[in-house]
Amino acid sequence: MVTYVAQFTAKHRIIQIEQNSIFIWRQESGDIDTSLLEDKIRRESSIHFYHLVAGQNYEVEKDDIAVTVWKTMPFSG
Repeated sequence: MVTYVAQFTAKHRIIQIEQNSIFIWRQESGDIDTSLLEDKIRRESSIHFYHLVAGQNYEVEKDDIAVTVWKTMPFSG
């Protein structure tokens, strides 16, 4: 297993705050499937970020979040 880090931006279609962050994950070495990574970031990071921002009175849907991965690289941190 190799540890990787990705720099990404997430945007919600209604909430006007961008999430600019990094995401760390482990996978077998090899090619990184960007679409799978974007979905993983959406599920494991961005949905929680927008739940915090929106508060309890607004239901955040995973499909309302667009994720763009800018860079990925192995992480030895």
